[in-house]
Amino acid sequence: MSAPLLRVESLTAGYGAAPVLQDVAFVVPAGTIAAVVGPNGAGKTTLLRALSGSLPSIQGTISVSGTSLRGVPTEKLVHHGVAHVPEGRGVIGELTVDENLRLGGCGERIAPTPSVPSRKCTRCSSRSPGAATARGTSLRRGTANARDRTRLVARPTLLLLDEPSLGLAPRIVDLIMTTLRDLRDRTGLTVVLVEQNAHSALPISDQAIVLSLGRVAIATSAAELAHDPEFRTTYLGF
Repeated sequence: MSAPLLRVESLTAGYGAAPVLQDVAFVVPAGTIAAVVGPNGAGKTTLLRALSGSLPSIQGTISVSGTSLRGVPTEKLVHHGVAHVPEGRGVIGELTVDENLRLGGCGERIAPTPSVPSRKCTRCSSRSPGAATARGTSLRRGTANARDRTRLVARPTLLLLDEPSLGLAPRIVDLIMTTLRDLRDRTGLTVVLVEQNAHSALPISDQAIVLSLGRVAIATSAAELAHDPEFRTTYLGF
């Protein structure tokens, strides 16, 4: 197993006086996918917001490649190789698909210019033929998954991904999960994947982190959790 890329220790975070996350700790080795699963209200989305700095943490440490990210402004995370894809579509409708992709690449060390398009922009838009000059409002999540691609143009080493399967047809969900697995295998991308759909997330993940009432209830290999007969009943409620 490779060295930890992401290390979280004693993380406490929330939206008011009562914290949502309490004393959360885990590590994610480089080049792996960690699935964060659990029931609604467990704190999964709050965890990603705390990791990306969009929600200030109350206490604890968050480090990537040994560098502390606590207190780093969200817009500066791209310089540390971190990209956060929040739940929801998140594209700018007034811009074209190509412009949305270029905007996502603004954090690259060598940002794409109008005359020299990023090769990654070209690859992303080529997966949706004819869409490059269309408006962002024309994108359906099941067709282009554009919000995810704009983050990938920035070439992150750590991708924080929140509920990418939400509202999508099973065939598209399978495509997204396969793409994440391929990115891990081909590029060494590290992913923290928050998913309600544990059935789809666990098979492509290396480890599983189960949140329950804001705490880590289980941290184990994804394969082991997928074959746990008590997991669905205890932590997902079915």
